[in-house]
Amino acid sequence: MVEIKSDGELEAMREAGRVVAHALAAVREAAAVGVRLRELDEVAHEVLRKAGAESPFLGYRPSFAPVPFPGVICTSVNDAVVHGIPTGYRLRDGDLVSVDCGARLDGWTGDSAISFTVGTARPADTELIARTQEALDAGIAAALAGNRMGDISHAVGTVAAKARCGMPADFGGHGIGRQMHEDPHVPNRGRPGRGFPLRHGLVLAIEPMLMAGGSDAYHTADDGWTLLTSDGSRAAHIEHTVAITDDGPRILTLP
Repeated sequence: MVEIKSDGELEAMREAGRVVAHALAAVREAAAVGVRLRELDEVAHEVLRKAGAESPFLGYRPSFAPVPFPGVICTSVNDAVVHGIPTGYRLRDGDLVSVDCGARLDGWTGDSAISFTVGTARPADTELIARTQEALDAGIAAALAGNRMGDISHAVGTVAAKARCGMPADFGGHGIGRQMHEDPHVPNRGRPGRGFPLRHGLVLAIEPMLMAGGSDAYHTADDGWTLLTSDGSRAAHIEHTVAITDDGPRILTLP
């Protein structure tokens, strides 16, 4: 069931989104060559704790997962697309890292992701991140009251296609509110003018995931969580929680 939020509820979600933004900023600042992924998880956990927020990621176990998720952030490195577990892996010079974080504050949830490089960036990685950000920006620009879900999906997919990047077909964004994952699903490809109607108070997590090799193929790692590009190419993932309003899209996961 799709839930429409009141203006007061959007303000509450904004506060949860602000916590997510601060956690991601702290993780980005802490990320350096030699730092372990689990150390980044601890950084994010501390930000949530100080804000009085809980993690919707920690202990989350959807039907496909063999075990509950063990961290408060997803840390996906290089050919990992999404859902990477924060392990003891030490970051290396040139790594491309995607970090996904959620926070639940006063019963409301925010969800956002960033991608960045550590140390010396490869030009191809910088370009991939830029195109992923462009896809997100296009999706947000299409998140207008009176449009339909397909308009968001088409906008994201058009950027990915122009960049000749693949995207995992079974994964996309989602509704969000009291729960991290709510209806409706937000595909990263679609036909304009089709799908669920967008109206004031609908809140969506829009999250393009671009794979540099151009293939849509992926597989799941042995940990049962991490999605990897099947061709070994690098991937980027950027996400914001966005409210549809009569005044235009409102990003709820900014600092």
